[in-house]
Amino acid sequence: MPRGTFNYEKSRGNARAIFYIALQMNTLLNFDSEHLWHPYAALKNTPARFLAKSAHGTTIETADGLKLIDAVSSWWCMAHGHNAPEIVEAIRKQSEKMCHVMFGGFTHEPAIELGEKLVNFLPEGLNKIFFADSGSIAVECAAKMAVQYQHSLGRPERCKLVALKGGYHGDTAGAMALSDPDGMHVLFRGIMPHHYFAERPNCRFDSDWDDSDFASMERVVEEHKNEIAAVICEPVFQGGNGMWLYNAGYLKRLRELCDRYGILLILDEIASGFYRTGPRFAMMHTATQDCADFIKPDIMCIGKALTGGSITMAACVASEKVADTITNSKIPAFMHGPTYMANPLACAAGIASLSLFESRDYASSVARIEKRLKANLEPLRSLENAADVRVLGAIGVLELKAKPSADDILKVIKETGVWLRPFCNYVYTMPPFITSDAEVDRICEAIKMIGKCEPAPIVDGEDEFHE
Repeated sequence: MPRGTFNYEKSRGNARAIFYIALQMNTLLNFDSEHLWHPYAALKNTPARFLAKSAHGTTIETADGLKLIDAVSSWWCMAHGHNAPEIVEAIRKQSEKMCHVMFGGFTHEPAIELGEKLVNFLPEGLNKIFFADSGSIAVECAAKMAVQYQHSLGRPERCKLVALKGGYHGDTAGAMALSDPDGMHVLFRGIMPHHYFAERPNCRFDSDWDDSDFASMERVVEEHKNEIAAVICEPVFQGGNGMWLYNAGYLKRLRELCDRYGILLILDEIASGFYRTGPRFAMMHTATQDCADFIKPDIMCIGKALTGGSITMAACVASEKVADTITNSKIPAFMHGPTYMANPLACAAGIASLSLFESRDYASSVARIEKRLKANLEPLRSLENAADVRVLGAIGVLELKAKPSADDILKVIKETGVWLRPFCNYVYTMPPFITSDAEVDRICEAIKMIGKCEPAPIVDGEDEFHE
């Protein structure tokens, strides 16, 4: 592999340079294919990959000049768009002072300032913050915190959790164990701790609440209540295992059930938080008209848009009840400590990102995107291969009866200039909140084109979940 970097800008307009760009790209992509694993993908013989060169606003530009609207916010984190100047500048300034220092024995202003902003931004009462490296680790921390809470109350037998089928909470062992038991992680059952699962809520978000939908959860909790430390779920929006939108009435019943038996409620807002479903956090869909009486969890997990997608960071946030119970017990220390906990660069990015969330009217932006998505996607129900259409906030999903081939999807991406990342039978968009109406229309047209593609032949042993 050639050393150094190649200046693409200076080489444009020159036939020899264009040839060299192609040669350089081929060399880089060959090295990538030979040595670099990508998410949910085989090392070799995978669908073609794009060589990203830069990204600004809603657009990713490839090394060969292709410009793609990022319709999935680079896995749901680029709420402000790529390379938001305010975030880039905050990282630059912090890098000149201190890139990292261990959080054990030290603290620093970026962590404190981000903590202050989060306490003001999060629902009241959720104000004890544990900074984590990623969403998966935030979920691991939440599970451990719930178990330690019960142990602090003299109930060490309460060391199991209840989760929902169809859910997704991450790819580390503890997070996998709380994700859909029949989903993408079945290969790794042997290393996962055992927990309990209730059926996926079937009452749709936009339907009237049907209390029978809660029967499975009530049965599981009643049967195992003396073993359960907490219940965990993604509020309203189940993301990475099915792109499903369920009724907020379920969360109200869940809060009541947990309170009845002294069980903690953990809400995983990593994908749904920061206005993605409409309100600031998805739990707020449980509010009545006064908008102040929404249910609150004992522990919540946030991530993805926390830093505007610029640097990996997440947080596990507990209520005072949880934190005080652990702190006043025989084992007062919470036993978790990531190397990069509260990294100053990530904290600086988080401060800038939260400032953007505070200063911009994203609730209106998301409402605008939702209206556009509904207008464009609802007619796709008539497609021969369409199984369902779902829209909430800045989330739009076309569920297909059968998935198209990777080659057909790639062709649509190139023809439309829209980056989509379907998985299973789900063609979805979760665009940045700065996405224009015209761009939303282009995204929906690309989704429509994929929906019209011929279903791919089913191949035994083929990965059903990604790529």
